[in-house]
Amino acid sequence: MIFLHLQIYISVSKNFHKKMAKKSKIKVGETNTHIVTWLRNYATSAKVNGFVIGISGGVDSAVTSTLCAQTGLTTLCVEMPIHQDITQVSRGREHIEQLKKRFPNVQHAEADLTQTFEIFKKAIPSSKEEAKLNLSLANTRARLRMTTLYYFAGIHGLLVAGTGNKVEDFGVGFYTKYGDGGVDLSPIADLMKSDVYALGQYLNIPMSIQEAAPTDGLFGDSRTDEDQLGASYDELEWAMLEAEDNKKSEDFGGRQREVFEIYTKLNRINQHKMNPIPVCIIPINFK
Repeated sequence: MIFLHLQIYISVSKNFHKKMAKKSKIKVGETNTHIVTWLRNYATSAKVNGFVIGISGGVDSAVTSTLCAQTGLTTLCVEMPIHQDITQVSRGREHIEQLKKRFPNVQHAEADLTQTFEIFKKAIPSSKEEAKLNLSLANTRARLRMTTLYYFAGIHGLLVAGTGNKVEDFGVGFYTKYGDGGVDLSPIADLMKSDVYALGQYLNIPMSIQEAAPTDGLFGDSRTDEDQLGASYDELEWAMLEAEDNKKSEDFGGRQREVFEIYTKLNRINQHKMNPIPVCIIPINFK
């Protein structure tokens, strides 16, 4: 995971989720049914019992777990705190409790990885380069969680469901390679963040989650995704669509140009996440 550490702090209105949901153009009912059917068919074809999802207290994991729950298959929601902000923990638990009441196939597990993380830190050499150290440790948190999800998947015969949306996964690459990017299938990866909010409203996920500022929760503080990226998801969606329309930086001015350049830089430097792993092909005459 590579971030732009820009000191830009953007206030998030409680009406942000309404604005984003209103921006979405998807047919929410049809989209919901399509994803649920796709999930059920994939799991049936793979001959597994259902899905396991890491619950973060954010809208992406809440929507993904609700979609999985609707399949009627086992849906295991896992909490994996690592020095987690209490508001993230409380939102995640509120969602899980709501989901368990709505769907009898939903199960819950908790794996507190704080001590595991601290033991890991003691086992490795430290670094004087604080920014790189903090980023590496943040990515380590995500990779510990990935390992934990695959443990549960293995013992219960489940698939790990990814929670990344289209802007994160294919726009700016805002995820950890082999962390939250290490999954078996991605139900919402073709949905913009605004689409996720629209589904969140449709699915009646807790309002505390819908109104919360998006955060990856990897640094043990209250920094938001916008703090790290330097732009809101609303802005990044705009930039992604403009880039897909072959627009260039010089086509814009002011804040639009700034956002477009943030988007294009992140998209460029994070291509290593979006493209297949490069394989060194040995010439046939060498074999």
